[in-house]
Amino acid sequence: MSRPIAVGVDGSEGSLAAADWAADEAARRGTALRLVNATRWAEHQLQAVKVSHEDRAGEAEGVLDAVEDRVRARRPGLTVTSHEIEDSPAGVLLAAGSEAELLVMGSHGLGSVGGFIVGSVGQEVVGDAAGPVVLVRPDGRDGADGAARKVVLGLDVRDVRNELLEFAFAYAALHDIPLHIVHSPPAPFLHRHDAAGATPGTDADAVALSGAVRPFRDTFPAVKVSEVSAPGRAAGHLVEAAGDACLVVVGRRRAAKGSHIGSVTHAVIHHAPCPVAVVPHA
Repeated sequence: MSRPIAVGVDGSEGSLAAADWAADEAARRGTALRLVNATRWAEHQLQAVKVSHEDRAGEAEGVLDAVEDRVRARRPGLTVTSHEIEDSPAGVLLAAGSEAELLVMGSHGLGSVGGFIVGSVGQEVVGDAAGPVVLVRPDGRDGADGAARKVVLGLDVRDVRNELLEFAFAYAALHDIPLHIVHSPPAPFLHRHDAAGATPGTDADAVALSGAVRPFRDTFPAVKVSEVSAPGRAAGHLVEAAGDACLVVVGRRRAAKGSHIGSVTHAVIHHAPCPVAVVPHA
């Protein structure tokens, strides 16, 4: 039996959008949906809002019940379970993600400088999760209506990771949508031209990109693939490409706990207008 899709819920607009996205994805994959909520608050937090542990647990149960009703109405027949767990939010989400095919979380809307807010819990989970994490925006840009036209994958041909290619191709195949792969080598002016006039970092990278993608084209022949090797800022190219996408896929190197997620991935999860999947790799 396939593993469930897990989603963190807390009643916020971001978590409701995440629950909707996760329900749609679980229904498409034919797997179960697991709703999780953390109820451990520090004593000073409980005192600040003047609630008891019991009141907080009751509130969490009410949130879970409401979200469960919401996703069952959205996707009748979907297997849904709800779990109120007394632990830190990051701990709850990481544990749920370790047992799930995907872990889905919501962001918290636009910040003052026009980017999406991914709080400390979200960044900790993205940085430490054992499997893919999908961050969903609270504005409904989930692609559920079929309007979004592609999946975007950010790939570094100097450090190709099959986990990213496998995830992006499989998602595109499942949803029957095109895959657009973006590689951003250093700007050409940083390199010398060789005797034949080729520009290292442009022509050579385009060839390397095609070579890295070819085995997955063969494995997923139905997926329509476009590739671009665009010098410059990788994050900027990915955010621009995300304008008409239903998902952007980026990577995060597995390392010791507390590892950084990388500058490109950090920028994309804060500025791409559509859901973002962060796929850990060795």
